[in-house]
Amino acid sequence: MLRTFASDNNAPVAPDILQAIVDANGGDAVSYGHDELTERAVEQLRRVFGESADAYFVFNGTGANVVALSCLVRPYEAVICPASAHLQTDECGAFERFTGCKVLPVAAKDGKLHVDDLIPFTLGSREEHHVQPRVISISQSTEFGTLYRPDELRAMCTFAHENGWLVHVDGARIANAAAALGLGLRECTRDLGVDVLSFGGTKNGLLLGEAIVFFDKALHAGAAAFARKQAMQLASKMRYVAAQFSALLENDRWHEYAAHANAMARRLAERVSAIPGVRITRPVECNAVFATLDRAIIPQLQQQYFFYVFEESMPEVRWMTHHATTAQDVDAFAEAITRAVAAPAG
Repeated sequence: MLRTFASDNNAPVAPDILQAIVDANGGDAVSYGHDELTERAVEQLRRVFGESADAYFVFNGTGANVVALSCLVRPYEAVICPASAHLQTDECGAFERFTGCKVLPVAAKDGKLHVDDLIPFTLGSREEHHVQPRVISISQSTEFGTLYRPDELRAMCTFAHENGWLVHVDGARIANAAAALGLGLRECTRDLGVDVLSFGGTKNGLLLGEAIVFFDKALHAGAAAFARKQAMQLASKMRYVAAQFSALLENDRWHEYAAHANAMARRLAERVSAIPGVRITRPVECNAVFATLDRAIIPQLQQQYFFYVFEESMPEVRWMTHHATTAQDVDAFAEAITRAVAAPAG
């Protein structure tokens, strides 16, 4: 079976993760997370992020973002995010529906917010006619495959806290970001001033599952467990989600999987950048490659390899790699692109 280059969601489950699910399947266990495997996984997360960290497992990324943010805002408050953020573009308004709060999107060509983008939100009215900013939500890595450097994220968190705001990171690909930056999970989040993390597992080898990590349990004031239940994100057989995170954290498998995915993206970029008519459009910083090529070639390639057109007007495509992408997969895909480009039109 050919690999796809559409999304790291398309990846198979990593063998070690699958084995962890099998190992968790022996006998009965108390439901809804009151079991030894879930307690173990939560303790592992505390060892990574600090003893005051408070973690909650959920099914998916939208659930993680919605539950986390719902614990941080009151009905008249709002979340600032890049206009390209999944929170704004790909979660079907789930946050607004669930909380009744607004998302305040900011145009960001590179998918990143900068302190200068945030200053206008400090100048608005404090009167009751206007929603009040409360949280900045960013993606790391971003939907454009770009990275916040440590100094950028630290500056943003400092600015947010000076204005009484909180910072949430949509970390669907936080493992890829940490591996690319050469940092640990805590070093690239909590230690830079982040308050809450949606820690992604599904895009990094898991069958399903994300973890919401509050770096101070006072942030949710006891609301997280109730918000998770109301959001239909409380797994009755929690041990199977928790066991996957235990396996992901053991021996830094999260880093192994993510670093490999990143390396495969760099390999793909190197291979295709030499093909006439192919132009890499964005920095290749994690496991995403963005490129333009002749519009007529795209459907031909999509008959062999599944991938998405990211920006139709250019057209710009996005090619994603993951923990199971091999060098052979990458080289075969590059060869297919080479053949398609060289083939006579029509």
